Order: sequence, then C-alpha cells, then structure tokens
Amino acid sequence: MLFSRMLIPTLKEDPSEAEADSHKLLLRAGMMRKLTAGIYNYLPVGLRALRKVENIVREEMNRAGAQEVLMPAVQPAELWQESGRWNVYGKELLRFKDRHGRDYCFGPTHEEVITDLVRREVQSYRQLPLNLYQIQVKFRDEIRPRFGLIRGREFIMKDAYSFHTDEAEAEAGYQAMYDAYNRIFTRCGLKFKTVEADTGPIGGSYSHEFMVLADTGEDLLASCTACDYAANLEKAEVILPANNPAVPAATGPEAVHTPNVRTVEEVAAFLKVTPQEIVKTLIYETDKGPVAVLIRGDHEVNEVKVRNLLGVTDLILAGPARVEELTGAEVGFAGAVGLNIPIYADQAAAALGSMVTGANRTGYHLVGVAPQRDFAMAQAADLRTVTQNDPCPRCGGALDILRGIEVGHVFKLGLKYSKALKAVYLDADGAEQFIFMGCYGIGVSRIVAAAIEQGHDKDGIIWPMALAPFQAAVIPISVNEAAVVDAALRVHEELEAQGVEVLLDDRDERPGVKFKDCDLLGIPLRVVVGPKTLAQAAAEVRHRRKKDTAIIPLDDLIPHLKERISRELHG
Repeated sequence: MLFSRMLIPTLKEDPSEAEADSHKLLLRAGMMRKLTAGIYNYLPVGLRALRKVENIVREEMNRAGAQEVLMPAVQPAELWQESGRWNVYGKELLRFKDRHGRDYCFGPTHEEVITDLVRREVQSYRQLPLNLYQIQVKFRDEIRPRFGLIRGREFIMKDAYSFHTDEAEAEAGYQAMYDAYNRIFTRCGLKFKTVEADTGPIGGSYSHEFMVLADTGEDLLASCTACDYAANLEKAEVILPANNPAVPAATGPEAVHTPNVRTVEEVAAFLKVTPQEIVKTLIYETDKGPVAVLIRGDHEVNEVKVRNLLGVTDLILAGPARVEELTGAEVGFAGAVGLNIPIYADQAAAALGSMVTGANRTGYHLVGVAPQRDFAMAQAADLRTVTQNDPCPRCGGALDILRGIEVGHVFKLGLKYSKALKAVYLDADGAEQFIFMGCYGIGVSRIVAAAIEQGHDKDGIIWPMALAPFQAAVIPISVNEAAVVDAALRVHEELEAQGVEVLLDDRDERPGVKFKDCDLLGIPLRVVVGPKTLAQAAAEVRHRRKKDTAIIPLDDLIPHLKERISRELHG
C-alpha cells in the first residue's frame, strides 16, 4: 500500500473534543472522524485495525463451534414487549415508529430476535446444543457519550447466543465461550482480567466480564493479590471479620442538638466520634415503594447490590422534599428510629452495638442507637462497595482496586428469555421443555480503543502486532534519489509477496515528518532505506514498542522481518 494513495489525514495537535488518549490518537492518526455525538466514521487505516479484531473473534468463535448469522438491526417492539423489556431497558433503547405508526427499536442487543428465530426453527433435542453469533452495529443512546469508541452510542459488537437441553449442557457451553474469550483477548495482545460481574439489564443467573487493565478505565475492579478472585466493584463481595457480637448501648437513644451539622465529617467532628460509629440513612424511591438503606459513615452504598436485594428495576435517591415528607426532617438528619418505611441495613452497620444516626428532626442527631432494640430491620445484607482495606472474600488475602475497560461479557441466562418467549423443544420422550440459554458479547470497536489505552506513548499508538493496521512501514529517506526509491520499492514488493502487511511512505516529505507519522500510526516495524545504509547493502529496522534499532543486510531483511512478526503473533 502506498501512503500517498491512502486517506490518512493525520493531525499534529490533540483535538479539543477528545479526552481519552485513545480518542485523541484515533483522531490524530486519521483512523476515524466524528459524525455526531458518539457516532464515528471509520477511515481506511482505522478500519484495518477493526477488521483485525473481527477476524480474531470470528476465528475463535468458529473454532469453539459457533455459527455466524446476521440479524436485523431494527427490531419490532412486539418482541421486546413479549420479553418484558420494552418498558424496562430505559432511555438507552432508541425507540421510533415506522410510517404505519408501529413501534420499533434499533437493537442494543439481540436476545429477543435470536430467541424468536430459534423458537421457530428448533423443534427437537436433536438440534441442540446450538450457538449462533453475529458481528454487527449496535446502538445505545448513552446520556453522555464520551471517550470516543470506549463509550459511544453506535458501536460494533460480536454477540453470541447458545441454546441447550438442560443446565449441565448450558454450563458446558458457557465454559466453552469463557475459554474462547480468553483465547481472543490473549491473541489480541491485551493485558486483561476476568472478573465476576452483575448481569444488569441482560439478566440471567451469573456472568463474567473481561477487563482490559488501563489507568483510564471507567470500570473499577477488585483483584486479590493472593488468589485468582476478581470482581467488578458492583459485584465484589464484602465479608465481615469474625468479631465478638457487639454489645448494645446500656441506655436508650439520646437526642443531641446538632445545628447545621449534616455530613458525616461534620457530625464526627461535632460529637467527637469516628465515621465508623455513624450510620447514614439513605431514602430511596423504588417501583415497590420507598425504602431506607443504612450504611456506615466510612462506607459507600452499592446501589447495584441494593437493587438486586430488593428485586426492583427503579432505585432513585429521594429528593429533599420527599425525604422531609417521609422523615419529618431535612436532608442530613434522617434516621432509622421511628421511620415508617422498610429499613435495609448493610451488614457492617447492622453489626454495630451502638451508633449515631439522624433523629428525623432537623438540627438533631441520636447517639446510643442500637439495631433491633430501637428499630426493626427488614433485612441486613452486603450492601456496600468493597474497599482496598477489605479482605478477599475467597481466601482473606489483600485486595487491589484496579481500573479496567470492559471488552467482553458472558452471561448464563438460564430460562429467562425462553420462558418469556415460549422457546421450547421436544425431548426424547416427546415432551415439551424450555431451552436453556447463554449470551456472550464482545465490544469489537471498544477493543481497538482499549488496545490504544494500554499501548501508547507521547509519540502515538503502540499496537500489538495482531491488531496493527500494518505490520511494517518502509520509508525511503529521499524520494528524489532513484537508487533509494528503487530499493524501497523492491523491499515493499517482496514483503507484500511474502504476505506481510506493509505501508510504503512514498510521500515527498522530510524524513522527520515520515518518522513522526509512522510512530503516530503505531506501525510495529519501521524499515528505513537511505543512501548511507544502501551503500552497505542494508536497511535500518526500528521496533516501535522496544525502540531498538538494527542495521540489517538487504539479503536478510525479509526473513528478519517475517521472523519478528511471527514471534510477536505466535510467541
């Protein structure tokens, strides 16, 4: 490929619209351009990287026995209403009407469509197990699209769905996809962790996320330093130390005047107590009515855990007027004593023998409050976010809190969709049985961004060899010297003949400009042909990641480059 014939509109400066490093570099390297918020055009070089990811995903899915299909992006509302998700999924679901007034959505995911397909085509246990996948454009109307391809509205995703006769077969299918995902991300050259995760709006009994480790990652995960436990912070379990039971305060609650003292820090300083002795009372509105959640002053509530415990879809922190209506006090003075709504306590708060809470009276707090003696709890459970000070819930070891970018998610769906859409098969006895399902997603376009977040420096992108749009670049120092140009062309042609993906920078530009663009594009191997090296019948080879430079004889150049490419691709 000739640089001069390609659309590669590189930029010298970071675009003002870009925040994340991957967003800046994809724009600067001329790999994509914004159409509108969260929606991008892929330019030729960016598309080459994207296709590399697709090919790896496709090869490993096929190897695992999955079959590729392609489903419509536009989906009828009837299917989503049948599954019960039409009014549940939220505003991220792009809904619209056709000319006849019928409701549709642009698919953010395809559980309903694939289940409808299978219920029509699969009748017998002899047709199972079955795994179908596609690589397709999705749309989720993010309230705040940001970071380019990391959180866009339109994105490219691989989604797969497996269908099984029973739970044991579904478990085997889940494990096959779990293993395939590990191979995919390893082949992509990524540093990643597999973590336990919440199932979210997809549903199902359990799931795992695949996180690319990056300092700029939006997701937080807890990872044990002593064992292989890792979980998304939304899912990470908290275990209580085995302490002696707390002794309740000897006397009943005492009201203390605390004027204009609302926050945990203010209450702790005013009453000369620690945040661990204070319990926050948070009032939430849910689709089952208002509830109170108690959390220790030094902890943060985990709303995903609360939502899962209550089995609700909506969980919204009540506004000041609603708090005052339910508690009789302004925000900052709510407490459990005398509260007439269900009270759910985090296990650490429930374990306190004596606590400080709001008094449900503006300007007052209660000291010496004892759980169960002074107020009843509907339930105590793990309702808080894990911290680095908590022990590993599996082995008791130390936890690290890391940042990551979610690039894959596997779900064990069970019967959630097959029951809702009545997807059944006939067993060996001719009896109808519901089909067990699994669901497996990979953010194909997000992998491109995650690889850059993990691999870049001040000069540009540092691609893993497997994802690089070109494996090598050939740069003639001067396009005005025939011998140099002829030698560069021969190297370029020989590399192409050997199946190497190579870019020849044939532009009439200064060497420094070419070197900068080569580094910006992240091409792993740079081959420089100039008068000095040509006089030695050699070329200069520089490795983008390792930054090592070597003078290689022209006779040995092609084998040398092929060996380095093969070593990085296959280890």
